[in-house]
This record gives sequence, structure tokens and C-alpha cells, in this order.
Amino acid sequence: MKIGVIGGGQLGRMLALAGTPLGMSFAFLDPAPDACAAALGEHLLADYGDQEQLRQLANDVDLVTFEFESVPAETVAFLSQFVPVYPSAEALRIARDRWFEKSMFKDLGIPTPAFADIQSQADLDAAVASIGLPAVLKTRTLGYDGKGQKVLRTPEDVSGTFAELGSVPCLLEGFVPFTGEVSLIAVRARDGETRFYPLVHNTHDSGILRLSIASTDHPLQALAEDYAGRVLKQLDYVGVLAFEFFEVDGGLKANEIAPRVHNSGHWTTEGAECSQFENHLRAVAGLPLGSTAKVGESAMLNFIGEVPAVSEVIAVEDCHLHHYGKAFKAGRKVGHATVRSKDRATLDRQVKRVEALIKN
Repeated sequence: MKIGVIGGGQLGRMLALAGTPLGMSFAFLDPAPDACAAALGEHLLADYGDQEQLRQLANDVDLVTFEFESVPAETVAFLSQFVPVYPSAEALRIARDRWFEKSMFKDLGIPTPAFADIQSQADLDAAVASIGLPAVLKTRTLGYDGKGQKVLRTPEDVSGTFAELGSVPCLLEGFVPFTGEVSLIAVRARDGETRFYPLVHNTHDSGILRLSIASTDHPLQALAEDYAGRVLKQLDYVGVLAFEFFEVDGGLKANEIAPRVHNSGHWTTEGAECSQFENHLRAVAGLPLGSTAKVGESAMLNFIGEVPAVSEVIAVEDCHLHHYGKAFKAGRKVGHATVRSKDRATLDRQVKRVEALIKN
């Protein structure tokens, strides 16, 4: 089976690494000449809106998926005329726009922070008066890793902020006094079978995920699965979906979903019986889903800007390095490490050893 992937970054690369043992081959459509997934398949160097190249991709593969939600929903809709595409264009349309996304959560009875659609500075001023401060202003689309957003703490922060974010449609969210950030990786097959990985505790710095630790018997696991299940059913979803939550007052409030394999699920490559990457491919290809059970205790640490010396990383016991083959650049995810152990105390020591190797 040949899989077409829109996007050729590290997530596409890891999909190919997981699919190759299953006898799958890959073609990536990406406008970047140095797309890091290109080493693992064909590379169609083209813009996401290039219909000629999209037709060529559709003619050459059995099905198409995508590795990130910045892909225009129109691209997926166009491809769907010629080849199966999972997740669907509708799922992508909802997930890539924060207003559509939050509105869906509200309709499904999933708790969210207070939010408002912002189309102008006047809208922002009115929303701040209603929701209050502190709050977070985010562009409705294309924001990631802390980009395209600004925390508003004082009235002075509000003035001119709509223009500062590019005078594009935005969403204002009330600030959530959370006690923790967790995410749930879910996978849904073509026939509706759904499986969930254990909730993951996430630590961010400057909007970028730094550390994820898979939980054991988290008390909010069932609630998170309930909320994610509502979304998966609503979207008739196929593939892996990540759902990020805030822990608030013993419950959960929805932050956002990602219609793809996700950074906080990287631990599953070594830490689960079937990784998120293999399970995504199984789902979209119509194959049986694999077990999402943990194998011991697991954590993932991102390498931002540069990867430490390989010899030092793999010298840590049961530590597994994933180098993306990307040029080092400040603020850029260029690799990660997963660590695994039989018990949490040992895992914590391993994490500290890897953290000591990270310079930034």
C-alpha cells in the first residue's frame, strides 16, 4: 500500500518509519526543498494548493493523510474527489479554526474557557469587558508552539493587540487557572472502533512542549475519553486525534484538538505496545487497531534548537534518540528522546539526566 502524506516534516517522517515495516511506501507533498520526511519516500515539491501536483499525488497513491493542520481544508476536499483522505476535510476545517473548534466543544457539552470571536479591535475591547482579564488572544488559524497569540494581563496589553497579531480573525479566551496540562491521544478506525492511550502530563515553556510523561491510572482518564469520544463521533473521525485539556478544580476544560499524530504522543513509539504512528496508519488503511497499553513508565523530552551529542543521549539507560535530520535553528523542534523504566522513581532520574544535556 502506498500512502500519500500532505506535509513532509518530522511527523510525516515518523509515520513512514512506522509504516515501512508494514509494507507501506510513502509520497510526501511539501513546498520545502529540505523537508525532512523526504529521505523516507518520494517528495513532490509543490505548494499545498497546486492542483496539478495534488492530482499527480492522488493518481500515485492508495490513500492520503496529512501530518499537520496548517494544510488548507480545501486541499483535502480537492483530493477527496480522487482518492480516500483521512481524516476528512470537514474534520480538518473544524480543528484548524479555534472558533469552529470551541463552538463544537460547547455544542457537545464539553467545558471550555469563556471565549469570543474577534474580528476587530472593537470586538476585542467588548470581549475583554465581558470576559475580563487576564485573557489570551489567539489567531483563529495557523498558530502553534506559542505563535500567533498574546496573553493580556492589563488594559494596556489590550490596546492595539488586534493589529499586532496581524488584523486577522482571532479568538479571545478567558485565562484558566489550571493545576496541570494533560493530553489524550485517541485513535478511531474506519468502522468506528476507538482506542485511547493513557493521559499524558505536559510541561510547556514559552508555548513549546518540553516534557510529556505518560500517567498511570489517572483519575480523569474516563472523563477525557468521554469528551474525546464525543468529538470523534461528531466528526466521524478516522485516524489519530490529540485532545489537550486543562486540569481545573478536579475536572477538565478543553484547550484544543489536533487532527493528527501529536508531539505529546511521541512516547508511544517505545512506551506503548503499538505507537500512535502505527495506529494512525492502521486506522486510515482499514487495518485492525493495535493495543494502546503502556510498556512500563515512559516520558518524552523535546530537543529545541539543537540535539545534544548522540553519545551522551544514548548513554542514559533505556533512552531512545529520535533525530529529525533538520537544520538546527533556535526555537525549532529538531529531535526528541523517549525514556522508559519499570518504575516512576527511576524514570524521574532518567528524565533529569536527559534534561541536564539540554542547553536551552
